[in-house]
Amino acid sequence: MIDDKRREVKKKLRTLKGLPTLPPIVAKLTRMIGDETVSAPQIAAVIERDQVLTSKVLRLVNSAFYGFPRRISTVSNAIVLLGFNVIRTLVITASIFEMMQSRDVGLWEHSLGVAAVSGILARDLGLENPEEVATAGLLHDLGKVVERASLVEDYKKIQEKVRNEGVTWREAEQEILHMDHAEIGGYLLNRWNLPERLVEPVASHHELKKARRFKVETAVVQLADILVRARGFGYSGDPWVPEPEEKALKLVGLDEKKLEVLLPQMEVKFYELKFFTEEIREALLEKNPAT
Repeated sequence: MIDDKRREVKKKLRTLKGLPTLPPIVAKLTRMIGDETVSAPQIAAVIERDQVLTSKVLRLVNSAFYGFPRRISTVSNAIVLLGFNVIRTLVITASIFEMMQSRDVGLWEHSLGVAAVSGILARDLGLENPEEVATAGLLHDLGKVVERASLVEDYKKIQEKVRNEGVTWREAEQEILHMDHAEIGGYLLNRWNLPERLVEPVASHHELKKARRFKVETAVVQLADILVRARGFGYSGDPWVPEPEEKALKLVGLDEKKLEVLLPQMEVKFYELKFFTEEIREALLEKNPAT
């Protein structure tokens, strides 16, 4: 019975009727990024042929969770600063972020917060690609977006269970879907051929033991998620703040002393992000004055 439900969910994920379709440009970019002879300007030229996509990518690149001191005005600069993998991820998921903004601003805010805090923790640890870790933080709750868009009836049941029984979102997911949003998000990113260093922190951020190669990055995303929930920035679906895993705290070296140093940096980010999300809220109200 459990396996039947999981199979049914994965079958729906393979067809994804509720999510925006991936633009044809994505397949071309994926091929180009895998080709070592292709340069950043060549990849940028392909993205820039699609004006809508260019504007979405540049908006995400310039949002406060990456925190570059100067505005990035071209896709070429964005590729140099963020790397191919991050840009490819933003291209693939730009439409989904737009859908989050319009349908669930609370989850969008929470995801931005987790991206920002993941970046702060990754830089503090001296990790090689802090922007990739921030991007994994941005995508960590992608599974919840998918549930809302493509598993509509199940999503309503999960919501009701959380509201009426006081259980966590994950507990309700496990009972109704026999899997959770982390597994759904990881499954989808894997199908989109995104690199393991992005997939694993998304798929394993609630259970560190599932991470095989990128345990530190996964621990960073787990702790960022918990810190943002505890801070009450955005809304991830339920009011509960999970306990951090001891192993995650050890891998990141996060203790009270380090938190005292990092919390002011986080507060600056939350302040910047609030301006960013308020702009989005206002734009949505202008589009849909009745909502």
